[in-house]
Amino acid sequence: MLSRVASSIYWMARYAERAENLARFMEVTLNFGLDEPDGNIEHWEPLVRATGDEDYFKKRYKEFTSENVLHFLTFDKKYHSSVKTSVTCARENARTVREAISSEAWEQLNTLYHVVMDAARTPGTRDAAFYDDIVQHCYMFTGILDATMTRGTGWHFANAGRLLERADKTSRILDVKYFTLLRHIGDVNTPFDDLLWSAVLRSACGFEMFRKRFHALTVPRIVAFLILDPQFPRAVRFSVEQARDSLAAVAGPVDADQNTALQQLNQLAQQLASTEARTIIDGGMHEFIDSLQTSLNTVGTAIQDTYFAQRSFPSQQQQQQQTA
Repeated sequence: MLSRVASSIYWMARYAERAENLARFMEVTLNFGLDEPDGNIEHWEPLVRATGDEDYFKKRYKEFTSENVLHFLTFDKKYHSSVKTSVTCARENARTVREAISSEAWEQLNTLYHVVMDAARTPGTRDAAFYDDIVQHCYMFTGILDATMTRGTGWHFANAGRLLERADKTSRILDVKYFTLLRHIGDVNTPFDDLLWSAVLRSACGFEMFRKRFHALTVPRIVAFLILDPQFPRAVRFSVEQARDSLAAVAGPVDADQNTALQQLNQLAQQLASTEARTIIDGGMHEFIDSLQTSLNTVGTAIQDTYFAQRSFPSQQQQQQQTA
């Protein structure tokens, strides 16, 4: 597989996952703030903080109102990670490699693109149902891709891109929500505390699965579930391990002992497997997640340098011949 094709499939999946996560964060926040006055920054500022682009937002918008944040994260064409930009980039990457993905996957992604573009041209308030619609379209794209794509090099790059993006977004939303709660220490162990942590779990699609395993909403349990769980598909550890396995399954351009990206992912997976929730909390949640995000960014750079720097990969026939 050409490096250009591998790169496009990888980024197609990352951008689609990014759009889904942003839409879900906004849907949950809209539902969470139904009883709050319009413009309350307590719920909206953390969403911008979760992107890591707070300074960029402040240069273009005056306040963290619901209107400003929703426009910034959804339709701002100048913001590189808005839903509109992410869906557009996912579609463009898919368009360039239509021969490598199924027509059903392309048609679903194209449908999602037109849903977002039509909404961008229609003035008015975006409600939770609109963002749920985006999430559902993203789910359909991911499901179709998994149901129609051979588990070869292309699928593994899509899987790695999707899961690395997912690990990053899960860690970010946990970090900023934890920060929000600590700013109002009086809310700890109150009904509002439970509502906030429930929103965190819903933002990661983990509320029901968490409740099936645990009864009380406690910080150590939530940290263990969203960061360290090896089975929940949106946990950071699960995502990192599955991304590592997909990279390991690719007949890459270098041997495993020289593959920096694979080595870094393996080290990160081992670190998460040997860490306990209480250790993360005692050492500082923000500091741990900041280090985690740095590691994920380093892995992303290593993947770019190792796999996409104008290299080619053995075809399926060549791989079979090499193993014969």
